[in-house]
Amino acid sequence: MEKRNKKPIVAIVGRPNVGKSTLFNALAGDKISIVKDTPGITRDRIYADITWLNWNFTMIDTGGIEPDSKDIILSQMREQAQIAIDTADVIIFLVDVRQGLVDADAKVADMLRRSRKPVVLVVNKVDSFAKMEADVYEFYNLGIGDPHPISSANRLGLGDMLDAVTELFDKEALEDEEDDRPKVAIVGKPNVGKSSIINKIAGENRVIVSEIAGTTRDIVEGTIRLDQIILNMIDTAGIRETNDIVENIGVNKSKELIHKVDLVLLVIDGSTPLTQEDYELLKLSQDTHRIIVFNKKDKGFIQNIDGVSISAKDKDINELIQKIKNM
Repeated sequence: MEKRNKKPIVAIVGRPNVGKSTLFNALAGDKISIVKDTPGITRDRIYADITWLNWNFTMIDTGGIEPDSKDIILSQMREQAQIAIDTADVIIFLVDVRQGLVDADAKVADMLRRSRKPVVLVVNKVDSFAKMEADVYEFYNLGIGDPHPISSANRLGLGDMLDAVTELFDKEALEDEEDDRPKVAIVGKPNVGKSSIINKIAGENRVIVSEIAGTTRDIVEGTIRLDQIILNMIDTAGIRETNDIVENIGVNKSKELIHKVDLVLLVIDGSTPLTQEDYELLKLSQDTHRIIVFNKKDKGFIQNIDGVSISAKDKDINELIQKIKNM
């Protein structure tokens, strides 16, 4: 398990609703990141492995950066984007030609300059390069390099953009190795503490934590090291019955993922009796390699199910970590 990808990491950053998830999906070849014309849909960091010509690299889609927002979710999205920037080898800074150059773009550009990371400035939604040339050139004013026009939706200009991105990779520092990290998915109903548990295991705020049910709407992956074991840890959307079309996409993907990973951490609220949704999740995961985790302090409601009782907020979780290592 000591082997690990030493692939370049590319982060897509920008304001909300400039088309980051559409670009991410166009490059990943699958609708991995939820796309809907509503700012704030992508709240965490979404990962996918990308191949371009002779290059293999990891791409991170991030929540939109609202530089001055005081909203708690938008502030945490900004923090998540900053972590992605710190992690990345190269950054794609995505802007929107239809909205034009706005003040928030300049503030994001300042944020990227401070990172001292290589940046490729990409102007999205350019459906006609000839007709919109002047609009693209406006983004030279950001002072962050040549703008590369693309249309994510129509898959125009992606090859030239990827050439610019891969040109910035540090060829000598990169060494591609087989990725045999065990995949661990953490699943459960909304608001049972899945994200808090991952943050506790990881020792950093890798995912957005909020008391708002449905905060994690998509699949969020990241690498976590437990001593000599390197895991691909996957946070999932809370599983519940919902009429929200966007949330339901994430719920269905979470259910599918249960049967595709090496280990399932099924998190149940240990402070309340089992619900119908808990029973359904227990049944759904019964033929998988799993650890049942009773979060929020088990108060005796669940006596006949083998699991680990923890409180992710205020106690250590060494017993859980040890069980993960032993699986």
